Amino acid sequence: MNNIHSKKSGSLVCVGLGMMLGAHLTPSSRSHIEQADIIFSSGNSGFIDVWLKTINSNVISLQECYQQGKSRRQSYQEMTELLLTAVRQEKKVVAAFYGHPGVFVSPSHQAIKQAQVEGYFAKMEPGISAEDCLVADCGLDPGSLGWACFEATQFLRFERRIDTSAYLVLWQVGVVGDSTLTQFSTSPSYRALLVEVLTEHYPQNHPIILYQAPRLAIEKTRIDKMPLIDFINAEVNQCTTMIITPANKLKVNKIMTDKLQKLERQRQAPKLSTIT
Repeated sequence: MNNIHSKKSGSLVCVGLGMMLGAHLTPSSRSHIEQADIIFSSGNSGFIDVWLKTINSNVISLQECYQQGKSRRQSYQEMTELLLTAVRQEKKVVAAFYGHPGVFVSPSHQAIKQAQVEGYFAKMEPGISAEDCLVADCGLDPGSLGWACFEATQFLRFERRIDTSAYLVLWQVGVVGDSTLTQFSTSPSYRALLVEVLTEHYPQNHPIILYQAPRLAIEKTRIDKMPLIDFINAEVNQCTTMIITPANKLKVNKIMTDKLQKLERQRQAPKLSTIT
């Protein structure tokens, strides 16, 4: 529930800035930024805060919550409390997150949920995510063969059923294996473990794509194609996504296909006239 009829004047709207600065902001999100009392920015580039200030001058960066060696869980909790503190002060608060505010962004979900529990209006506005850009830039259609998406460390730590006839998309492969959430990149030895798991399902020379959406118009889209084994020593960071192409063809479920064909024949069969 969004507490639309809340009598409290404080509010929280989490918006997405999209992937490319200035190009992906929706009119609705821009309107919320313009009307806010205070903007909290999670942008990891100073350009983002400077740009936001051209829309609303009262911008506070959340980047100070991050520190090398500090768990990102603690950072996320601090961000959540900063948002809620401002809401409790009866301010109209907007939190602006890179990409989509609900994709790999726990403070937005936590803050909205708690604000609603406390009786404040709180909601999320969608933004253009890395997945949206991936579809456009790489020319891949999730509806063609299907795909499964996982966060890389979660994929590594837990048993998953892998459908090798579909695309497999792994997010944040540059920090794979960092369960402490204290590293901004992990070493090739961590990436080797991911390759070890993947080679249980794919050959070492199976083609993969390393993708990264540009954040500025002057940046180039990264679409690097390579064999799976080469990922171990590839240049990656927190924003790098791995796409593994299908290794096998779709297998027909003959039983279900026969049942569907039977239903179709029944649907197309001429109906006998009822004599009254």
